[in-house]
Amino acid sequence: MALIPRLFGRSAESQLIGQRRLSGPMPWVIAIMVALTVIAAAAGLAFSNAAGTASDALSGGVTVQIVDANPASRDAQAQAALEALRAAPGVADVQLVPQDKIDRLIEPWIGQPVDAAGAIPVPALIDARLRGAVTGESLGALRRTLRGVAPAARVDAQSGWLKPVFSAVETMRWLAMAVAAVLGFALAAAVLLAVRNALGSNRDTIEIVHLLGGTDTQIARIFQRSVGFDAAVGGAIGLLLGLAVVTLLGRQFGSLGAGLVESGALGLADWLLLALVPLAGIALAMVTARQTVLRTLRKML
Repeated sequence: MALIPRLFGRSAESQLIGQRRLSGPMPWVIAIMVALTVIAAAAGLAFSNAAGTASDALSGGVTVQIVDANPASRDAQAQAALEALRAAPGVADVQLVPQDKIDRLIEPWIGQPVDAAGAIPVPALIDARLRGAVTGESLGALRRTLRGVAPAARVDAQSGWLKPVFSAVETMRWLAMAVAAVLGFALAAAVLLAVRNALGSNRDTIEIVHLLGGTDTQIARIFQRSVGFDAAVGGAIGLLLGLAVVTLLGRQFGSLGAGLVESGALGLADWLLLALVPLAGIALAMVTARQTVLRTLRKML
């Protein structure tokens, strides 16, 4: 029986199954899974950041449009509305949007606007921010305030304009998280199949180990350690590949200069979460390997 301690020593355990690592191409499979998971998780975090930043920025935001074809009447109503809003209770800040800024915003769609008789009228815009969240009651109060001084005024919550965008971003965020979860299941399935294959290939060796007094737990530890090594190598490679792709995509989207895109930039906490993906993959692979070995051995022997 003195053979058993030597057999289950560290050096013996690593050579007991006699494999060119248990899983063959398993490190590369895990690398691909981890890389895709990092990319999917980064997308989900970016969508969350963009939605959160936009929601915070638009919370309490109200836009007032003065829609009047007569430039003189429009400007007069805009000034009257500006003064009325400044005096209105619950309004924290009011700014008249410069006309040249409005022209730059609509130029890609209708060309350089010319505000004259017979041309397309461009409304005056007022950006207001309330001290609290925008509600139907607060919007109604502002509309009543402006009704007498600016009949052409239209009052809308800024968040209402982007409601379809927020809905789409939320859907994409959940989709990215679902993809990450599916990849986790795929990784566990790949480890399960590899371990079962290794168990079948080494059935005779395992039977001998049992005859010498080895336990299922000792055998499971051998497979668990080997799979853990493969997962660590694959996880490191996958993390580097995933971060490289995420960095490249971040630079490409950042060059667009769009506010909603820029608000989705990953922060330090997001990068730390991405760095945890391969660690989660290693833990998942080792737990899957251990449970697979124990369940299979109970049926095999």
